[in-house]
Amino acid sequence: MTQDQIILFSLFAGVFALLLWGRWRYDLVAFAALMLGVVLGVVDTKHAFDGFGHPATIVVALVLVVSAGLVRSGAIYLITRTLVDSTRKLGTHIAIMGAVGGILSGFMNNVAALALLMPVDIQTARKAGRAPGLSLMPLSFATILGGMATLIGTPPNIIIASIRGETLGEPFAMFDFAPVGGITALVGLLFVAFFGWRLIPNNSDTAKDAEDFSAYVAELTIPEGSKQIGKRVAELEEAAEKADVAIIGLMRDGKRRYGAARNSRLRAGDTLVLEASPDALDEFRATLSLAFADIQREERLKAAGEGLDLVEVVVTEEARINGKTAMNVGLSWRKQTVLMGISRQGRKITSHIRKTEIQAGDILLLLVPKDAGPYVTEWLGCLPLANRGLAVTQDSKTWLAIGLFAAAVAAASVGLVYLPIALGLVVVAYVLLKILPLSELYDHINWPVVVLLGSMIPLGAALETSGGTELLASSMLSFTSGMPAWAILTVLMLVTMTLSDVLNNTATTIVAAPVGIEMARALDVSPDPFLMAVAVAASSAFLTPIGHKNNTLILGPGGYKFGDYWRMGLPLEVIVVAVSIPLILVFWPM
Repeated sequence: MTQDQIILFSLFAGVFALLLWGRWRYDLVAFAALMLGVVLGVVDTKHAFDGFGHPATIVVALVLVVSAGLVRSGAIYLITRTLVDSTRKLGTHIAIMGAVGGILSGFMNNVAALALLMPVDIQTARKAGRAPGLSLMPLSFATILGGMATLIGTPPNIIIASIRGETLGEPFAMFDFAPVGGITALVGLLFVAFFGWRLIPNNSDTAKDAEDFSAYVAELTIPEGSKQIGKRVAELEEAAEKADVAIIGLMRDGKRRYGAARNSRLRAGDTLVLEASPDALDEFRATLSLAFADIQREERLKAAGEGLDLVEVVVTEEARINGKTAMNVGLSWRKQTVLMGISRQGRKITSHIRKTEIQAGDILLLLVPKDAGPYVTEWLGCLPLANRGLAVTQDSKTWLAIGLFAAAVAAASVGLVYLPIALGLVVVAYVLLKILPLSELYDHINWPVVVLLGSMIPLGAALETSGGTELLASSMLSFTSGMPAWAILTVLMLVTMTLSDVLNNTATTIVAAPVGIEMARALDVSPDPFLMAVAVAASSAFLTPIGHKNNTLILGPGGYKFGDYWRMGLPLEVIVVAVSIPLILVFWPM
């Protein structure tokens, strides 16, 4: 073993040990290792930052931005509102949510897919009166499995495609992973949906539910040309229940209608009085294409600025608006702000929202021009609530956002456009068409992951250049000497899976993929089956909450313990290996 190899193996051992320890964040650990590698002379100074411009790093960042655009356009609401029903049996709910999560994670980052669906799943569990922990783990595993099917579904696939391009001159295409990853994901989803969820311990007494924020009394208006015109109010209750919204009244010509409101036929300009959380209110508005209470102000805001923000503020005794109405203080014409809703615990609101006298202690939901929230809050003399990432869905651009993304995926799939370029064009289009505000563009990129990738890629390249990966490959080949091809692939998968369960799957892939290529070279066979084995194994982190971000995301809301994951995760990993090895040998023969 050479001096460079000893240094690099020591650096990787240090990185893995610190990642397991968890005291410092993984991006700091990886970047520190890169800097140390440069200082020790094992990483060339000229190439120290090549990882930050690497196609794998760029694609991961772009996928997260595109995912945010799909959320903002209402594309996710379009899917979930038609498929989620709290009255279904738990097994049926898990099967449907798992299928939705698996499909979504095939075409967007699987962490983003879970982040989108997790609030829906928690809300459904609350409505059904069951612990969210019974369905969150199956949903997490389903989104991890679904990411195996396409190039952009999970970072390991992106990294492996790039490594193949550098090594063999041509990267894997968008759907090259589908024959193995897609079928393996399907079998895994069937296990999770029909049997695996029964292995989850029922921690209903300790499960933590989603944070239950105060509901607002709010108003939405029926715009001209709306499809809801002519319907009875009662006909909207099904959509309201799905969005977790309560319809508590109807206002027409400035007057509240009582008694027969449920049977009243809606007219243009009617105002629905609702009780809902901000997210539920936005989902209901996007579902039925309703307008904000102040239609004229809404149109002016959209025409004048870069977009809209939702902010929540608490009214203090000294606030300008305390004891006054939104109309009295000129909230609309002075600050181009619409009062969306009022949260007032234990007290009824019977007048128009904008004509309601505000009291100290009220929580206000405000629709403000983009980035004007702090200024409006200060002007009102209110206190801001912690930012919960509230956003206004651009529901009029849902199909445009979907169409642009689908066109990019299709163009990249047939080789018409290089994938990073295709995704980059989608991002540019989303910004120009105001589907995603320019000011939010960088907020949706997971910068710690970018730093991790940018730091680990040069270290992985240095390990390969120094002959370190060849040394690892020869060690594994010595261990598997005389074994059949399926046994060699199985050993590679088991080693990769073990690393992925305790380390970041990105770091695992960067180390394991070159080892797989070296093993193939030593055996004088195609490296593709080895790369596919690494791709599937690196994504199969089901035993611990630290192996994959999705498992970490559900740890708190699901009320899970560290040892809960292996109960369903261990048999799932066995199934993944048993299914994927034959598929690899069929579709990617040696």
